[in-house]
Formats: sequence, structure tokens, C-alpha cells
Amino acid sequence: MSRSNRLLRKLLIWRIKHINHRQFILILSVVVGVFSGLSAVILKNTIHFVHKLLTEGFSVESNNLLYLAYPIIGILITVLLIKFVVKDSLGHGVSKILYSISKLGGHMKSHNNWSSVLTSTFTIGFGGSVGAEAPIVLTGASLGSSLGRLFHLNHKTTILLIGCGASGAIAGIFKAPIAGIIFTLEILMLDLTMASLVPLLISAVSASMVAFFFLGKNVDFTFHLNAPFIMNNIPYYVLLGIVGGFVSLYFTKVVIGVEGRFKKLKNSYTKWIIGSVSLSLLIFIFPPLYGEGYDTIIALLDSNIDTVVQGSMFFGYHNNVWVMILFLLSLVGFKAFATATTTGSGGVGGIFAPSLFMGGVMGYAFALLVNNSGWHSLSAANFTLVGMAAIMSGVMHAPMTAIFLIAEITHGYGLFIPLMITSTISYLTIMYFEQHSIYTKRLAQRGELITHHKDRAVLTLMKLNKVLEVDFSRIRPETTLGELVKIISSSRRNIYPVVDMKGHLLGIVTLNDIREIMFNSDMYNSITVEELMTLPPAFIQHDDMMDVVMQKFEQTGAWNLPVVNDGKYLGFVSKSKIFSVYRRVLVHFSDE
Repeated sequence: MSRSNRLLRKLLIWRIKHINHRQFILILSVVVGVFSGLSAVILKNTIHFVHKLLTEGFSVESNNLLYLAYPIIGILITVLLIKFVVKDSLGHGVSKILYSISKLGGHMKSHNNWSSVLTSTFTIGFGGSVGAEAPIVLTGASLGSSLGRLFHLNHKTTILLIGCGASGAIAGIFKAPIAGIIFTLEILMLDLTMASLVPLLISAVSASMVAFFFLGKNVDFTFHLNAPFIMNNIPYYVLLGIVGGFVSLYFTKVVIGVEGRFKKLKNSYTKWIIGSVSLSLLIFIFPPLYGEGYDTIIALLDSNIDTVVQGSMFFGYHNNVWVMILFLLSLVGFKAFATATTTGSGGVGGIFAPSLFMGGVMGYAFALLVNNSGWHSLSAANFTLVGMAAIMSGVMHAPMTAIFLIAEITHGYGLFIPLMITSTISYLTIMYFEQHSIYTKRLAQRGELITHHKDRAVLTLMKLNKVLEVDFSRIRPETTLGELVKIISSSRRNIYPVVDMKGHLLGIVTLNDIREIMFNSDMYNSITVEELMTLPPAFIQHDDMMDVVMQKFEQTGAWNLPVVNDGKYLGFVSKSKIFSVYRRVLVHFSDE
């Protein structure tokens, strides 16, 4: 045993003797929160530094050719780091966390403690049109998973620490501890109990304190409300919520569709060339698509649209309000493609910032359109903020996170009513067309998504190989009735799979099938199993999810169904065994 292992063993023994489990979890929640906050500070400050270093001094009157080069370089560095340093797929951060919770028992690879921070720095700093939030959330969650493994904590405690890391990450990035907690409960689907809520609170507060101390002022994204909420504007907030729902649907469809096309390309360098060049051209035409886009949102909140349009070919028309509205709507439309080409080409980042960007630009354009049409007078800043919540609510299917995040960013709850109205309507609008968020759609299609529906959550945690029974006597189709009776006499089962020489399942024989003739010795040599066997009411494939298995039992009314892999017999699954395992998992899943 190595020296480090001996020290860890002594530490574990000392901890068990002196610190009870609940106290230890609270201590770990502080540790996870502090390191999640530090990760957020490091990444945000680094991205800000790289962004300023590369773009400072750009011409205001004309577009800059360096916009064509930066994203290509940044994504290439990211691709090379992933291929030769990380040597593993990073994918979408939040989706990886959800998959880890549902299928891997909370186990996350150790490189996730740093790999997303490193690679997203180059992707976003060099202009990749994605956000830093998902990489930080993945980093925080991975830190929680690593601590869980290090101290040999059980599955449920490890998942709680993953939630603490995610909560701390969001709290640290935005200095918004309430939003961090709600994000974890709403997106990661952790149960809301006092046993889980207190550690989440501690992690969120710890990360926020770290961010307050170390996050640079120029990096911080905050805004103070100037215009009050006016009741007469409610119809326009309702309309903005409907528009936000459709824009969210558009964003979801475009990102998933474009990324799907990139996945069909096998060569990573081909993806890089096609994606990064496409992204560069988009940024060259629309410079606000460069990076996360928070500079654009801050400029719009200050009604400084000249800053938004600077460096683009549209700068000469900055005094023409209708051209500016068209420019802003173009930003909304092309941001989805810029985000998808960034991630599809090999870049690392999330959709958190793009959804806020699209929402802010949409809200400002909406207010600008209404104000200049003579219909009403709206606060452009307020509609920018509420628009951000609308798109976040729709894209992420997280209305509560959107409401509290914007409320905390604005240091008050002056917009709480319009935030509630718009976020809820946007969420309901997209839910009519799309039941799953951009984070969960692919997992849901594979049946790997844990939800707040406890029955489905438990079924997701169950694995088919844990309920597979293999102690059934196999018989051949040429086996005679007499031989079958001898097999039955030494068997405790009442079902017998019929397989050929290659192991393929041909059918089954049950005791009910032969009950009337099994004691008729005159038929022992004249009847074979091939004449007696029947087809089972359904087949279970070896890779079926447990909810699919239960559907087959419900549809057929059977108590036992065979499991096959490419037609080859593997064993049987019984409804009684599923119920037994289900009860054990449910107790573990719900245990306080």
C-alpha cells in the first residue's frame, strides 16, 4: 500500500470516529462550494482577459479581418487538447452530469475536474459563440463526484455532492445563490428535502462569497433597475412570453439539428474546418456573435446600441432604427447557428449564455419595435431582462431558475411579476411542441433521463442485467416428450426455452402446454418439443430500458418474458423479480 493510500485510510478511520455522516456532508459541501466558486472565477477572468487581449483596439467604423481568424485558431487548439491531452469526449456539460446521475451512479471521470475549464477558455476566449456556465457546472459536479469516490461515499451522497458542485458553479458565476440552488433542483432533478437542501445552500453561499472576493468587476454581469414595473405593460409581457417560447423552440431545433449533422462527419479535422470557418464568417458579418455576448447585453441594458453595431458593416446605419431592429433580429436568428457550429466543430461550451443573449436581444428588439410603431412606450431595459428569462425558461425548461437568476442579477424583485408571467408563458408555449429541454432530449430518447416522476426515476436507475434470471433449462426442438418430462422432474421452473444449436430462441414450452399429455407414456416418443412449443407474447431486447420492459409486461399481461440479443437467448425476466428490485431501489432512492 502506498504512502498516500495509508494516509487516506487513516483519515477515513479518524473521520468515522470523530465526525458523523451528516456533519461530514456539510463540511464537504463547503469544500465543493469553495472550489466551484474558484473554478468560476478562474474561467470567467481568463476568458475576459483573452477576449480583451485579442479584440482591444478593433476599428469601430469597419469590420476587422481578425474576426475570421480567431475562432478557427481557438477551436483548433480545443480540438488538439481534447485529442492529445484529455483523450476523451467532453460533450455537453449538463447532459453529461444527467447521464452520470442516471446511468453511472454519479461516477464522473477525474479529468472533468479541469478539462472543461481549460478547453472552454480557448473556445470562448477566441470567439466561440457559447457560454462558460456549462463547463463550470460540469467542473463543480465533477469535483463533487471525485470527493464522493475519494471518501467512499454511497451513491445517493455522491449525487448530492454533484448537486452541490452544480449549485456552487451557477452561484459563483452570477453571484446568485438562490438561482444556483433552484438550477440544481430544476435541471438535475434532485429531490427537495431538508437533507439535500442544506448542503446545497452551503455550497451556493460558499461559491458566491468566493466570487464576491475574486471575480473582477469588469467580468461581473449585474444591472440595477431604473424603470419601475407598470401594470399596463402586462399584455406586452404576455406577448413577449409567447414569442420567447417560439424562439426557444427555434433555438432548440437548430442546435440539435446542426449538431446532428456534424456528428455524421467522422473526421474531427473536417468538423473543425467546416464549423470554424462557418462560425468565423458569421462573426465577421455580425461581431456581437463573438464569445459569450454579455458585452452586447450590457450595452443594450444601457440603450447603447451603437456599441452593439460597431465593427460591423451595419455601423453606418446606426441612426436608422428600422435597420437596427432588423440587425437585432438577425442576431437572434444567427446566434443559434453560431452556437451549434461552435460545439459541432469541436469547441467546448454551453447554451446558458447563448440563451441569455438571444433573450436579451429579442426583448430589446421587441421594445424598440413597439416604441417606434407608436403603439405604446416600453422600458427597453426591462424588456431586455425579461426577454432573457423568457428564452432561458423555454430552452432549458427551467422557469424558476430563469425568474430567480434575473431577479438576483438586478439586485431586487422589482420585475418579479413580469418575470413570472413571461417565463411561465414561454415555458408553456414550448412545452406544447417539445416535451424535453435541449439538455435532456437525447437522454430521453434513449430512456436514460431521471425525472421528478418517482416511478420513472426508479425505473431509470434499474438495470436489466440486475433482474435477468438464467436458471432455466434449455431444450432442443427435437427433444421428445419423454425427455422433456425427465427434465421437468429435476427442474424448479415451469417455463422452458427452446433454442437451436446456435443458441437462437425458437419458442417456449410451459407446463400448461403439456399438462394434459405429460403423463401419457404412449406419446413420449412420438411427440417432440417442436410440436409443443409456442411463441412468447413478446421479446425483451438486451438493451431495452426498464420503462420499455414494463410497457411490454403491461401490454401482454405476461409474468415472464424472454430476453434476447440478436435473436440469441439470454434468460428470462419476471414481473415478480422486477417488483422486488424496484422496492429495494425505491427505498434507496427515497431514503432520508
